[in-house]
Amino acid sequence: MNARAAFRDLHRPGRPLLLPNAWDHASAAALAARGHPAVGTTSLGVAAAAGKPDAAGAIRAENVALARRLRDLPALVSVDIEGGGSDEPAAVAEHVAELAALGVAGVNLEDGRPDGTLAPTDLMAAKIAAVRAAAPEVFVNARTDAWWLGVPEPLPEALDRARVYREAGADGFFAPAVPDDLVPRLAAHAGLPLNVLYRPGGPGMAALGRLGVARVSTGSLLFRAALGAALHLADAARGDREADLPDVPAYDWVAELSVPNSATHRP
Repeated sequence: MNARAAFRDLHRPGRPLLLPNAWDHASAAALAARGHPAVGTTSLGVAAAAGKPDAAGAIRAENVALARRLRDLPALVSVDIEGGGSDEPAAVAEHVAELAALGVAGVNLEDGRPDGTLAPTDLMAAKIAAVRAAAPEVFVNARTDAWWLGVPEPLPEALDRARVYREAGADGFFAPAVPDDLVPRLAAHAGLPLNVLYRPGGPGMAALGRLGVARVSTGSLLFRAALGAALHLADAARGDREADLPDVPAYDWVAELSVPNSATHRP
C-alpha cells in the first residue's frame, strides 16, 4: 500500500483522524512517539520559526527541508503548502513532486490568498489536477477559506468548491471555521472526507465524528500553545513565582527524539 492509500484509509467519516500539526523535527517526532499514525505541519509554525510571514508563499524551502528531516519518522507526514507558493499550476505540481520524493503522504492546498480573497475555482482546479498528475501518490487535501475569510454565503460557495475540487482530483476537503451547525450538511454533500479544525471548548472527537467529520486538525494551536507555555514559564521565573505547567518532557527523552530509531520510544 502506498502512502496516499495508507493516509486515505485513516480518513473515516464518523471515526475521524486526529492530525496534530508540528513545526519542526522535535515536535513531529514527539507526536509520533505518542502514537499518532500521521502528523501534519502548520504553515504558521514553520514560517514563524523561520522568521517569515505566514500564508505568503515564502516557506517552500523550509517545507522541503522539514520534509527531509521527517522522512524517517514512524508516522505518515502531511505538509501544509498554503496556496502552493505560486499561481502557476506546474510550479505547484513541481513542489509537491519534490515533497513526494521525500516520502510525504499528503499536502494541504488552500484557496485563501494573502489579499483576503479566494483564488478562482478554475485556478484551484488546475493546481489540483497538476498535482494529481505529477504526484499521484500524494493525498491532496483541498482547503477552502470561505468561512475563514468571511465571504458572503460561505456554505454554497464551499459546496461548489468541494464539487470542483473533487472533480479535479482532490482526496479531502478542509473547511476551517465552518460553524458546528453546518458541519453535517457540508460532510454529507461535499463528496469528500471532511476536515475541520479542533477548537478548545468546541466539540470533541466523538461529537465531530457524529457530525460526519473524517479528519480533525490542530492547525497552529500546538505551536501557539508551546509559545504560550514558554512565555508563562519565563514570566514565572522572572517574577520568582511558582509556574503551573503540564508535565514537561524529560531532557533525555527529548534528546533521543533526534537519534535514529528512537522516535518510537514513549516518555
